Amino acid sequence: MTLNACAALVEKADHERFRSIMASPVAARPVLFALFAFNIEVARAPWVTQEPMIAEMRLQWWRDALEEIAEGRTVRRHDVVDVLAQVLDPDAARLLDGLVAARRWDIYTDAFEDDAHLENYLDATCGHLVWTAARLLGKADEDAVRHAAYGIAVANLLRAIPELEARGRKPLLDGTPKGVQALAQQGLSRFEQGTRSRALISQPSGAALLVGHMARPVLQRAVKAPGRVAGGDLEFGPIRQSARLFQLSVRGWWR
Repeated sequence: MTLNACAALVEKADHERFRSIMASPVAARPVLFALFAFNIEVARAPWVTQEPMIAEMRLQWWRDALEEIAEGRTVRRHDVVDVLAQVLDPDAARLLDGLVAARRWDIYTDAFEDDAHLENYLDATCGHLVWTAARLLGKADEDAVRHAAYGIAVANLLRAIPELEARGRKPLLDGTPKGVQALAQQGLSRFEQGTRSRALISQPSGAALLVGHMARPVLQRAVKAPGRVAGGDLEFGPIRQSARLFQLSVRGWWR
């Protein structure tokens, strides 16, 4: 029942990810639903209150839960934590602690300090998540997975720019069309670098990357027309999204 609760949470909060997980092999779904339900809970923790201290406490709650899993102690009762405890090993739990810590940036309105700060944030929030999923599902080269995950992270960030800015955040170091284009191109280049190394990622592990099935077309669109980012005009219609997901799932691969 807790796995069903995780699936329901993902379906309600992130239908695109839900569809991509449902297109994955059945054996991969418990890991993916657990991880992405966890990610949803952590990602929204900074936004459910305007009190920074309360947001910090919410994130610390998840860090404490991961510590319980990592140390093999009795874990607190929670639908998502229950399933996480079944699928994570100690190394995965410790790595995901870095994801939760990185989400502290979302609580405040400070800009990223520099390119390295932004890159570390994207790697911790998306890279740790996707790499954990890939490693738990099968054999994979970490560099290849993280390159692809970085591209997915940039695509997700660019899609979220209007909402983040409306909430008073400063997600871009350079919000000019040239700066946006450069970031999108960097994300696309890293994604393609991961793609070129796909022989180093087993088919079971590749299911972890199916959640980024729209990353390439989104990044290509942002490179070609960076002005679309500010207008929230990077999305593709449901037919295009479904067709791409079907194409990739039939291949049993991310491409």
